[in-house]
Amino acid sequence: MSHFSYRNGILHGEDVPLNTIARDFGSPTYVYSKAALTEHFRAYADACKANGRDDTSSLVCYSVKSNSNIAVLNLLNKLGSGFDIVSGGELLRVLAAGGSPRKVIFSGVGKSREEMRLALSHDILCFNVESIPELHRLNEVAAELGKRAPISLRVNPNVDAKTHPYISTGLKDNKFGVAYEDALETYRVAASLPHIDVTGIDCHIGSQLLDDAPLLEAVDKLIELIDTLAAEGIHVHHLDIGGGIGINYNNDQPVAVGDYLSRLFAKIDAWRKAKYDNAPIKVLFEPGRSIVGNAGILLTEVQFIKHGETKNFAIVDAAMNDLMRPAMYEAWHGVQTVKQTTDDNAPVYDVVGPVCESGDWLARDRALAIEQGDLLAIMSAGAYGMTMSSNYNTRGRAAEVIVDGKEVHLIRKRESPADLFALESLLP
Repeated sequence: MSHFSYRNGILHGEDVPLNTIARDFGSPTYVYSKAALTEHFRAYADACKANGRDDTSSLVCYSVKSNSNIAVLNLLNKLGSGFDIVSGGELLRVLAAGGSPRKVIFSGVGKSREEMRLALSHDILCFNVESIPELHRLNEVAAELGKRAPISLRVNPNVDAKTHPYISTGLKDNKFGVAYEDALETYRVAASLPHIDVTGIDCHIGSQLLDDAPLLEAVDKLIELIDTLAAEGIHVHHLDIGGGIGINYNNDQPVAVGDYLSRLFAKIDAWRKAKYDNAPIKVLFEPGRSIVGNAGILLTEVQFIKHGETKNFAIVDAAMNDLMRPAMYEAWHGVQTVKQTTDDNAPVYDVVGPVCESGDWLARDRALAIEQGDLLAIMSAGAYGMTMSSNYNTRGRAAEVIVDGKEVHLIRKRESPADLFALESLLP
């Protein structure tokens, strides 16, 4: 997280001291780096170009669910990103951020008729379909609108991503996708429907992958299926390999995006040369965490220091409703003091929030030289932080800001208690 570093003893986001942000915007507050977002997106875009791909032969579709603030989406749109969505609401966010529906792919296992109508009315690029019942519903909705729905099937290749079971999505017992053994017949059904256009094939095997070997194994299985489909006269025009590349949370060593894409494109190019006389196929990606995860931190203030018989607690004003990942996944997030300290004998604390749950913790067993009123930065919090936050205990969700060099931009106001019950009504 090079865009968050110490200068003169104070942790900065780019050129802005984090204690200044806490003073001006309060805490807890999510802080994102524009430079980091740009750098991480360009890692994909530049790797595509380095391997001979242009906008017609590759498309990076940022996974909106990882961080859906419209300022983030607008920035990525300006950089040339497409978008991977999983709800009608996310489509409306993309449109509000200036994104083109022609660069939107719609994933998810439970699309409603209303969501399908919305997406078809905006002529999105593609639906990633995950079951035969969904195919039939989409065909019916498209018929009602007098349209043909472009689809790819999300094929479940039964490849073990070797990641947390809650974010593994490519095995037989996951709810996602069409089983590999059923994919051919499902494509046959899709090709027979009058308001369905088969345009691609898709898979997404999981998240926080540090090694690209499972992804390349999944591509091998998709290539085999594409060849089988072609033999039956069913031709796909794009290959969507999904996302999943991990980030560094705790001395992790994720594969470099450029190295992964070089191996991927080499595999695809060799296949197209051998089987299709170099006929091109467009390649799509759905990265989220690897673009935004290490572009953000959660800024929080220590409210109390509590010493117990077996545990010491640093009670902060951020909580599980602000950052769910530790409670949900037992996920590790680095914790840094905003004021740099060098105490080698610092006490060990669990960093916990004020929510009335024993599971309300952000970090465990961290050596921290801190006092009441100090500021902490919960690192690597740009992905699945704000988007998974809630109002549990009637707590307003945090503010969000983006730093851009020396400038700070408020991109979401902090919620007040009145905001939380504004849509509620008393009985007559």
